Amino acid sequence: MSFFERLKTAAAPEWRAYTEHPFTDAMADGSLPAAAFRRYLVQDYLFLIEFARAYALAVYKAPTLDDMRAAAAAVSAILDVEMNLHVKFCAGWGLTAADLERAPPADELLAYTRYVLDTGMRSDLLSLYVALSPCAIGYGEIGTRLAARPGADANANPYRAWIAEYAGPAYQEVAAKARGQLERLAQAYLTPAREAELVTVFTAATRLEIAFWEMGWQAGRQAG
Repeated sequence: MSFFERLKTAAAPEWRAYTEHPFTDAMADGSLPAAAFRRYLVQDYLFLIEFARAYALAVYKAPTLDDMRAAAAAVSAILDVEMNLHVKFCAGWGLTAADLERAPPADELLAYTRYVLDTGMRSDLLSLYVALSPCAIGYGEIGTRLAARPGADANANPYRAWIAEYAGPAYQEVAAKARGQLERLAQAYLTPAREAELVTVFTAATRLEIAFWEMGWQAGRQAG
């Protein structure tokens, strides 16, 4: 069993609650309230900014040039590609770049991103990548699961573009690269004594992903 599969197995209840959250299921069948999705989109934009900082920290923490280049490529992908695509996507939901930039960060966002950055500051590159993995790898799994749901790609489903993005080959490649990097770091630096510590990091980060979905889910329920 790979390192990532062992992490998922150890945190199975949390991983299931994250990847099968009602927020995601409601995107698959098109029933998610628009207010919930807009709330999520705004916070996800702010989340990308903080994740760019985390990958910048990975450059500093990297013990090899190859690791530095991998982290630097992730920073560039977020700042130069993904954020621009996110702004264009948000425009289709009536959100301007100004709306995104002036929005205050949610408590759930601050808790999650500060945890990731603190983990990286206190420990090594492997710990940082474990904290990043629920997002980087998990979204690929979520996209694949939702795309397989009946009606997910129906023209009437307003969330079909989001699902197609994370189920599509471009993001699946991103997730595969993140998983490959995690496995390489584990092979180089993981010891039996550290695995329990890293399971704790992974479980905590996954719980914070659940809280991020809950943030949008509750916004939708309040709007309804």
